[in-house]
Amino acid sequence: MSDQVRDRLPAVLRHLSLPVMAAPMFIASGPALVAAQCKAGIVGAFPALNARPAEMLDSWLTEIRDELAAFQQANPSATIGPIAVNQIVHQSNDRLAHDVEVCVKHRVPIIISSLRAPPREMMDAIHAYGGIVLHDIISLRHAEKALEAGVDGLILVAAGAGGHAGLLSPFALVGEVRKLFDGPIALSGSIATGDAVLAAQAMGADFAYIGTRWLAAQEANVAPAYRDAIVASTAADVVYTNLFTGVHGNYLRASIVNAGLDPDNLPVADKSKMNFGSGGASKAKAWRDIWGAGQGVGLIDDAPSVADIVRRLTVEYNAAKARLAI
Repeated sequence: MSDQVRDRLPAVLRHLSLPVMAAPMFIASGPALVAAQCKAGIVGAFPALNARPAEMLDSWLTEIRDELAAFQQANPSATIGPIAVNQIVHQSNDRLAHDVEVCVKHRVPIIISSLRAPPREMMDAIHAYGGIVLHDIISLRHAEKALEAGVDGLILVAAGAGGHAGLLSPFALVGEVRKLFDGPIALSGSIATGDAVLAAQAMGADFAYIGTRWLAAQEANVAPAYRDAIVASTAADVVYTNLFTGVHGNYLRASIVNAGLDPDNLPVADKSKMNFGSGGASKAKAWRDIWGAGQGVGLIDDAPSVADIVRRLTVEYNAAKARLAI
């Protein structure tokens, strides 16, 4: 990252070990995974709704902060990445006000808002203590609405991303957004190698936003069968549907079959019945039975620790830069 680019970024994003933000993943992202990501020097993230019941969110943030403080004391020269918490901005999320209040109490440095642009009172509360809000989008129209609301940065969820995802090519999406926004941009969509991290920057993004790669990490809160499926699958095993949450996303074919459904003949969900309070729009619960995964699964063939994954990404990233004589 050049000095010019670094200087225009918010301070919390200027000093990472690698230009990578971990995507918040339902169920899989818990305190162990987030702490490991931050210790590795990247942004560690989890959805607020993963902490169930709601009172657990306060405990999780305390646990993660205490662990990172102890690690920093024992390793004073280590780069510690910041914590990010994802908030679903939707009328069905009856926890939103509570969860934002807890994040404000803990002064969480990065809030990731999803589905709808955050309301002004939410933005003001986060900005009041110096936090920033990054909003994830799948289209230029969504980007324009988020920027009108005053968000500090955008997460571009392009084709092939795990979980909720869009259909646009990253080349098109990054190019169009960069025409109207010079602030922080993270790019999501099948990024599983250091080469892809560099490619995201070459397109105009500041950070790679990586999700699926962490599903195979030892610290991820996933069932062994889910981890094994990530390692064994390829892009052809990923199905794009809106059945499970009302929002289109990518899921592993095997888990859909295991839930007693035909992945090639799935009904279309009624978007108006999205419910993030109960968790989904299908009897097969997306957070329990249906396994999200991006098209980058074909590049994942082992299940190491987060630290090992970040080391590997760093080696690949530097090798790609050297190969291109950057």
